[in-house]
Amino acid sequence: MNGKEYVENVFENVEKRNAGEKEFLDAVKEVLFSLVPVLDKNPQFIKAGLLERITEPERVIYFRVPWVDDEGKVQVNRGFRVQYNSALGPYKGGLRFHPTVNQSIVKFLGFEQIFKNSLTGLPIGGGKGGSDFDPKGKSDNEVMRFCQAFMSELYKYIGPSEDVPAGDIGVGAREIGYMYGYYNKLKSSSEQGVLTGKGLNYGGSLGRTEATGYGLIYFTEEMLKDNGISLKDKTVVISGSGNVAIYAIKKATELGAKVITCSDSNGYIIDENGIDLEVVKEIKEVRRGRIKEYLDKVPGAKYVEGYRGIWNVKCDVAIPCATQGEINESSAQTLVKNGVIAVAEGANMPSTLDAINVFLNGKVLFGPAKAANAGGVACSALEMSQNSMRYSWTFDEVDSKLKDIMTNIYYNSKNAAVEYGYGNNIVAGANIAGFIKVATAMMAHGIV
Repeated sequence: MNGKEYVENVFENVEKRNAGEKEFLDAVKEVLFSLVPVLDKNPQFIKAGLLERITEPERVIYFRVPWVDDEGKVQVNRGFRVQYNSALGPYKGGLRFHPTVNQSIVKFLGFEQIFKNSLTGLPIGGGKGGSDFDPKGKSDNEVMRFCQAFMSELYKYIGPSEDVPAGDIGVGAREIGYMYGYYNKLKSSSEQGVLTGKGLNYGGSLGRTEATGYGLIYFTEEMLKDNGISLKDKTVVISGSGNVAIYAIKKATELGAKVITCSDSNGYIIDENGIDLEVVKEIKEVRRGRIKEYLDKVPGAKYVEGYRGIWNVKCDVAIPCATQGEINESSAQTLVKNGVIAVAEGANMPSTLDAINVFLNGKVLFGPAKAANAGGVACSALEMSQNSMRYSWTFDEVDSKLKDIMTNIYYNSKNAAVEYGYGNNIVAGANIAGFIKVATAMMAHGIV
C-alpha cells in the first residue's frame, strides 16, 4: 500500500467514526493528505499504523459543570478535556470558554495542538479543553463560581507532569487565577506548573501575555524577509481585538507597519491613521466593551457592522486573529483580488480549506496557524521551565527565546516543504515538520 492509498483509507475510517464533527474532520483532512510523500518515503510509518493512532485521542474527558448564578439559579454547562497525544511530553493546550465549544471543536483544536507543539521544539504533547460557558456579561463572582465548579472535576486529570492547560478564547488572567487557586485548594499543595498564563506574582512568565501576538509577527516578518519583502510601511488588516490581536498590532506597529483595522463579533473599525492601541486596550481589557466604542475616542475612524466584511479592506498583509473559519473562499478571493501579499493566521484555523487553496493558488505567502501562532504555547512551555527551576527570566530573555523559536519554526517548515516536493507551501511544510518529530517518538515508544 502506498502513501496515498493509506491516507485515503485512514481518512475514510476517521469520517465514519467521527460523523458530523466538521471542524475535526477538516483539521484531520488538511494534515493527512499533505503527508503522502512522507509516508511513501517512510513505509515503516504505514506498517506501524501511525495515522490510525495519531488521529485517535488518547483520552476524551466530558463532564457536567453545575454552578449557581447571582440570582441563585442553578446553571449547567458542559466541560471537555481532550488529551490527544503525549509522545513528546505532557499534554499542553488551552481551555476555551465560549458557547460554540463542543466535542468536535475541542478535538480539532487538540489535533492541531499536537503538531503546533511539536514545531516549537519543546517537550510538550497535544491537548485542548474548555466549556460552552460564556463569561461575557457574567459578574466576577459568577465567573469564579463557574471556574471553581469546572476545576472541581478537571483537577483529577491534570498536573505539572501530566497535562498543563492554559488560556484560550474566554479564558484570560482572571479565569486562570480562579482555576489555579481552586486546583491548589483541592490538592492541598502548591503546584505552580499545573497551569500557564498565570499572574506574575504567582508563577507566571514575563512575556507570556504578549507571546502569541509577538510570535505571530516575528513569524510573519521572517516569512516576508525570506522572500525579499519588508514588513515596514506595509498596510496590515488584523481581525479580532483580544489578546492575540492587541499584541500583534503592537509589534507590527513597532516594526514600522500600519495596522488599520480590528474587530469583534459585532463589527469592525477602520482607522486609516493606524489603530490607537491604547484606546482598544481600554475598551476591551478594562471596560470589556464593544469595539464600536472606539469611535467615541477616535471620531475620524469608521465602524462597519458585521465582522466578515473586514476582509474587503484593501491591504498588503492580512492577519486573522478572531476565530476559526472567519475567512471563507469568497473572502480569500477578495483579498487576492485586492493584492494581498501575505496572510498569517493568529487564530486557530481561521481560513477554511477552500480559502487556503485560493491563497496558495494565488501565490500568496501563507503562514498556517499551527506554525504562525505557536508563540503562545512556546512561551507557556518556557513558563513551565521556569516553574520547574523556581526561577524567572527577564522579559528580554523570554522575548529573545520566543523570536528564535518562531524563526526556527518558519525555516523548519520551509525546509520540510522543499524536501518533500511542496516548494514554498508552508502549510504542508508545517504539517510534515510537526508530524515527523511526533512520529519518530511514537515509533520509539512501541505500540502504546
